[in-house]
Amino acid sequence: MLEIRPNCECCDKDLAANSTIAMICSYECTFCQQCVESTLKNVCPNCGGGFTFRPIRPTIEYRKGLSVKHQLPLTKRTNTTLSLKEITDFADSIKDIEPQNR
Repeated sequence: MLEIRPNCECCDKDLAANSTIAMICSYECTFCQQCVESTLKNVCPNCGGGFTFRPIRPTIEYRKGLSVKHQLPLTKRTNTTLSLKEITDFADSIKDIEPQNR
C-alpha cells in the first residue's frame, strides 16, 4: 500500500492525500508536478526513474476497511538531502533517456 507522503521532497509544498499534482517514482519518492517538470525534468533524484501521478486513496469505504480512514496518509515529512545543483546535474545527465530505458 502506498505511503501517501505529505509533501514535495524538493520544495516542501504540502501535498494532501487527494492532491492531483502529487507525483511518485516506483520507490514512492514524492514530488509536486511543478518540481518534476521543471527542476527534476522527470528524473527522480534518488533512483533515476521517471514519475507518474500518485493515485488518490478513496475517502469513502466502498469495500470494508479500505479507505483513507483506515489506511491513513503519513504525517512525517520527507525532504531530499541533495543540493539543488546535485539534483539538476543528475537530471541533466539522464533526462534525454526515456524512463523505460534508464
